[in-house]
Amino acid sequence: MSFAEAQRDMRFAYFNGATGAVVSATAWLAAALVITFVNVSTGIVALLVGGMFIFPVSVVLDKVLRRPGKHSEGNPLGALALEGTIWMILTMAIAIGIALYRVEWFFPAMLLIIGGRYLSFATLFGMKLYWAFGATLAVSAVWLLKSGAPPISGAWTGALVEYVYSIALFAARSDER
Repeated sequence: MSFAEAQRDMRFAYFNGATGAVVSATAWLAAALVITFVNVSTGIVALLVGGMFIFPVSVVLDKVLRRPGKHSEGNPLGALALEGTIWMILTMAIAIGIALYRVEWFFPAMLLIIGGRYLSFATLFGMKLYWAFGATLAVSAVWLLKSGAPPISGAWTGALVEYVYSIALFAARSDER
């Protein structure tokens, strides 16, 4: 399988990653709503718990949209996807630690972590749109930190950016088999 074929396989199997982005956006939305109606600490838990369901729920959505939700056996990019996921999970410990020091820094830290993850998706899916996606999350995080925004602003920002880019990913050419 060539590199271009491996990327095409990933785009097809996971609908450009759009299903994952929309589920992730929904986890951010849930966190924002929990912060609004309960409290920040519970909102943090909502984002972390919601994040655990991103992949399985996105696979269900892929299948509903008549995609396999699984890349082909032997696709060398499968290892990159797994490695990136492990890296992301490990770095979340930093965001949790930051929240113990300054709770308002948790959501910007998560935006940076997720933004970094999406930068690797540019290679995984062969889509430059992910560079913009990752950069938008990173710039948003820096803006939130510099402005001293409250935690709820970070949660709503994550939801908004993820929903906007998920729409763009659904609209982008998705390779058919």
